[in-house]
Amino acid sequence: MERTLIVFKPDAVQRGIVGEILSRFERAGLKIVGAKMLNPDYKHYFEHYEGIGTLKTRKGDKIFEDQLASMQEGPVIAMVLEGVEAVEVVRKMVGPTEPKSAQPGTIRGDYAHVTYSAAASINRGVSNIIHASAEKDEAEQEIAHWFSDSELHDYQTVHERFTQPAPHKAKK
Repeated sequence: MERTLIVFKPDAVQRGIVGEILSRFERAGLKIVGAKMLNPDYKHYFEHYEGIGTLKTRKGDKIFEDQLASMQEGPVIAMVLEGVEAVEVVRKMVGPTEPKSAQPGTIRGDYAHVTYSAAASINRGVSNIIHASAEKDEAEQEIAHWFSDSELHDYQTVHERFTQPAPHKAKK
């Protein structure tokens, strides 16, 4: 099974839509193996967005600083989801980073409509509801950055009970 990180951004928390969005992941068969609400500081976000994600390197100082400021506007909810090809499944469900480009039916397509240029014109990071790891290696680094091993849990869901092979029983 693969794990991925999602972070419900301040705009999702403040709008009260976290539960509604989370239920979409659960209905798809993804399992929550870690969850917490927190207010990360600048240093934490710097490591997330530049140390792991290279946003500053790729997009420049202004976009980077606007994004970090937007992320510090309120608490976030970080979660680790687990499932078959979880990184790819979650990215497909979330949609492209720019909400304007996201198709209806994706999380960003259904809950956001901001463009990069509109966000830049008011010196804000783009409000796009949720962060989702872009690839497997990135997910592993992000999970280690946001969660300790003791904060991640192994358990079997009912969905797993009925979609995985039954354990072999010894004959009498």
